[in-house]
Amino acid sequence: MLFRSVGSLPGRALAQQKPDAPPPARQVKPPAAKGVNWGAWGGDPGAQKYSTLADINRDNVGGLKLAWTWDANEKPVAAGDGQKSARPGQFQATPLAINDTLIFSTPYNRVIAMEAMTGKEYWAFDPEPWKGYGQPSNGTGLVHRGVATWTDGKERRVFINSRWRLFALDAKTGKPIPAFGAGGEVDLTAGLSRSIRKEHYTNTSPPLVWGNLVILGNGVGDRLQYRGDPPGDIQAFDVKTGKRVWRFKTVPEAGEFGNDTWKDDSWKYVGHTNAWAPLSADDARGIIYVPVGTPSNDWYGGERKGAGLFGESVVALDAKTGKRIWHFQIAHHGLWDYDPPTAPVTATVTVAGKRRDIVMQATKQGFLFVFDRVTGKPIWPIEERPVPQSSVPGEESSPTQPFPTKPAPFSPQGFTADDVTDFTPEIKAAALETIKSLRLGPLYTPPSLEGTVVRPGVIGGAGWGGVAVDRETGWAYVKASHNPELMAIAARSDKSDTVDAPYVLDGTRRSLAVRVPGAGGGRGATLPLVKPPYGTLTAIDLNSGETKWTIPLGDSPDVRNHPALAGLKLPEKLGVVGSPGAMVTKGGLVFLTGGGRVLYAIDARTGEYKWEYDLGQVAYSNPMTFRSKGGKQYVVIATGAGTTSKLMAFALP
Repeated sequence: MLFRSVGSLPGRALAQQKPDAPPPARQVKPPAAKGVNWGAWGGDPGAQKYSTLADINRDNVGGLKLAWTWDANEKPVAAGDGQKSARPGQFQATPLAINDTLIFSTPYNRVIAMEAMTGKEYWAFDPEPWKGYGQPSNGTGLVHRGVATWTDGKERRVFINSRWRLFALDAKTGKPIPAFGAGGEVDLTAGLSRSIRKEHYTNTSPPLVWGNLVILGNGVGDRLQYRGDPPGDIQAFDVKTGKRVWRFKTVPEAGEFGNDTWKDDSWKYVGHTNAWAPLSADDARGIIYVPVGTPSNDWYGGERKGAGLFGESVVALDAKTGKRIWHFQIAHHGLWDYDPPTAPVTATVTVAGKRRDIVMQATKQGFLFVFDRVTGKPIWPIEERPVPQSSVPGEESSPTQPFPTKPAPFSPQGFTADDVTDFTPEIKAAALETIKSLRLGPLYTPPSLEGTVVRPGVIGGAGWGGVAVDRETGWAYVKASHNPELMAIAARSDKSDTVDAPYVLDGTRRSLAVRVPGAGGGRGATLPLVKPPYGTLTAIDLNSGETKWTIPLGDSPDVRNHPALAGLKLPEKLGVVGSPGAMVTKGGLVFLTGGGRVLYAIDARTGEYKWEYDLGQVAYSNPMTFRSKGGKQYVVIATGAGTTSKLMAFALP
């Protein structure tokens, strides 16, 4: 505030003033509140999921109210002549907020722009990704988690990676920009390592914009297991022309670094090894962080022997050239579908008295790997430890796996008979009966012919929602799921155009649910195999690597209301299984659902529940927040699935 000296007051005013009173306070109009955007899927290029806003804080969040809702109104597509059926899946998008406009993708990959304060739609773009081919081979229906934007200060472009196409849209109109690629779109499969079936190539996570480049990976359904299936090349395109600038091959070819980690020339035909999760960046340094997934097939590696770089690795690339700077493989020769599920997250913290720029990768295993952002050197030691070996014919599992010494795991790892649910003696007996013929053991016990109980399961540990970081405290917040998975391997003699492997995951043996007898000894409903909590939220101090607190996150009404548990005293929160993650704000709050139907605001320092709102349906998405130019902060979250997909916004009255 600027001050200026004031001369003598007029005589009349002076006469009315008491001799010993201070001069009257000058009325100064407070500065107008400035709008605050949410400019990327993770809030910023480093995917921190942090907001500087504190208008909504731990003291007033109890007054948060529903401000508006918006319905996607998407319907299933029926099969017909030249058309396979398709359906919209979960509404998993995190909207962007830019200058009072929300921009996001729907399950059907439509891009919507709307007035951020009311939900009034401005325009919509429909790429019709279901047209002809129906839905991707992922078993989930069509899903998409968001868009990216670019601006030079004069114009803004919106990018959506819809299956095998990348579109550039005019942010004012929503129309494709003709000068980008061919009529506003680029075929992402045109320059891959080999020709592929386009219907098997997809995208669910938003692209990443760095400088004048739009950079992205791709998705390939786990159920696709054949030689020559789509590769996971990372590609960068010019934001104006759509011309490809560089490509990084996640399965290195002959003569390239890492090719010798693929035995028997398996690099020639192995696919997947793809970054289906979001990418992130050190924007100033021009480093892109890529979470590379599992090579095919996810559970049997007898046809891809060796460590298999860059499968299940964090890879740092030069944003300008796509050249590898460093990498770290978080699981060697993966057999558990433990692909990194989320974007690596950047932060700056103080470790042993020294400021460090770090990048961290949360994993399905329940680990948080933390590295120097530039060199890739671990902040705390990572040890190679012996792990159980596979008994499946032809398999050569890795003798060791990497274990971080800090932070401690944020999810239970491995499974023994002591871990089964024990609400009552009868329920415990049923649980023990469920696992009596299965293989049990510590983390990295491999899938087996008899069936292995693997914990964490394929959802995690951490899911695609990832880690939120408080920039001021250096604390990280990670949602975890604790459910196990049955991984039973079966020999396969018959082949198809989508599955051609000697051993596959047995789809008939997947359930680990405990069947509790119903009334009169009939077939009753099931319960989870493990004790609660089924999901947690953990706060980790990245300055020290120490866990600050862990709380059960959310609830599981299907368990709480189970007839076999009637009359039992249950924990206040049973926890919820799910992949979505958190957002943290300067107001001292962590917002998330964790995959349930209730949106929570939790005290970032203590883990205390401060506010909750039943959304009426599951919200399988990460929330975001922004402040309008008019000075009001909103919290927005996508909810529902299929025909019920709905965007919901909250604000203080």
